Amino acid sequence: MTKLADDPATEAAKKAVAEDKKAADKSRAEYAARTKGKPTPTQEENDIALSGGHILQHQDDGSAPDPHNKALDADKPHARPQTYSTRAQRAE
Repeated sequence: MTKLADDPATEAAKKAVAEDKKAADKSRAEYAARTKGKPTPTQEENDIALSGGHILQHQDDGSAPDPHNKALDADKPHARPQTYSTRAQRAE
């Protein structure tokens, strides 16, 4: 059994450790909520690919689309057309 000194420094240290544990538990819970879902590719897809199979579309992992990835919006029918043009490059 651990025996601690009965002084203000020990009490302050115990309080600090308890607060750190509470913050760590909260952080772990938030991380678990953010990473909810299953991995993509799945282990079965990895095994098929390793055996020479070709995966055309991965199984949905249950996560929502990344709001920062605008490349996925091109497949949607309501996506706005590109309003800019690029210059053709010519060899000189």
